[in-house]
Parts: sequence; C-alpha cells; structure tokens
Amino acid sequence: MLRVSSSKLSPLLTNGFAPLGERDTRQTSNDDYERPRNTHVALQSEVNDHPKRDRTGLTDGLRTNGRATTTLCNFRDRVMAVNLRGSFNAARAALVPMKAQHFGRMLFTSSITGPHVTSPGHGHYSATKAGINGLIRSAALEFSVYGITVNGVEPGNILTEAIQLHRGAAYIKNMEDSIPLGRLGSPRDVANAFLFLASDDASYITGTTIIVDGGQLLPEGKDFRLLPP
Repeated sequence: MLRVSSSKLSPLLTNGFAPLGERDTRQTSNDDYERPRNTHVALQSEVNDHPKRDRTGLTDGLRTNGRATTTLCNFRDRVMAVNLRGSFNAARAALVPMKAQHFGRMLFTSSITGPHVTSPGHGHYSATKAGINGLIRSAALEFSVYGITVNGVEPGNILTEAIQLHRGAAYIKNMEDSIPLGRLGSPRDVANAFLFLASDDASYITGTTIIVDGGQLLPEGKDFRLLPP
C-alpha cells in the first residue's frame, strides 16, 4: 500500500515499487490525512481494490513561513494538522490491514528542518517534523509485534518545482555552496531512500530515519572546503 501526495515522487516510487509487487500508486490531497475519517476511507478504498498491500508511504506535507510570534493561528494549525496529525491518522489507518497480514512497512517524510536545524519563520513546520521523528520511534516499538517496521526519510534541500518557482538563482546558489556535495538534491534521491526502506534489504531496520542532504549537516563552519595547513 503506497500513499503519496507529491507529483514528483509519485512516478518515481510507482516504478521503483514494481519489483516489490506494488504497482499501483494513489495520489492524494493533504485533506485525506488531516481528518481521521478521510484517511480511513481513502486507505480502505485502496485496500478493497488491492487486498495485498503492505507498504505505506506518507511522502508530502505543508510548509509555510511565519514568525512564531506573528503567524496566524489558522496557518499554524493547518501545518500542524496536515503534517503531524495527518501522520498519526495515516499510521492508524494503515495499521488495520498490516496487522491483519502480520507484515508491513510504514514510511514517513521528516526533514532535517526540526530534528537538526531550523531558521526564523519555520517554528511550526520544525515542530511537526521533530514530532514525526518521535512518532516513528514510538510506532516502531508498538507495531513491531505485528511484523511492521516504521521508518522515515529526512530530506535536506531538494530542488523541487516549488523551489524553482519561488526561489531565485541566488538563493539556490547560496544553498549549493553550503552543501559539501555541491548541489541540491533531486526528488529521485529522496525516492531511492524510500525504496530502500520499503525493500526486503531493510527488513531489520525500524524506528530510524535516513538523512538525504548531501552532507549539509556535517560542516562545523562555512570554511569546510578549505584544506588544513
């Protein structure tokens, strides 16, 4: 069972899951995750169509900017509802078929923003992603008795359509200069991490995340490319 709402990740994951027997991908809106009933109905519909579904990936969410002291409550609550509450709702709904077949792979999208770094205006978003990491660890413990693994991916700066549309060349160049590998990641880089965690090769991995950031978290300072004397 694969649940995605990202148009970029959808075809990449659909093709990648084919060898695992997961050939059908449903693209959803954020509303499917925000409300428990919507999540249950959406997942149950897919289970009815494809009874043998054992992989669930929540691969998107909301990100808006706003200072902690000035962000309007409705914007803050919307981000919290989709990113964090939606992850709880998806886990609860997916647990039903996975528990019945005593096998499953639950995958969530976290971020380096929140668990490791942040910036002004990202307080509400950072809180949701840190919360998702907590959910991953707790759910991994709770669901292990049913043969279910729970993991996540923490992307760094990814060159998505939104970045290309809303950020200028100077911003992108500045971010590239801060990444040891010298480029922003691609949606395929993120998809590959998901595909590994969903595969049999990751059958003994649970309760953790894979950071996909080109080494962005590693430097102690801006002069990381300088060789020591």
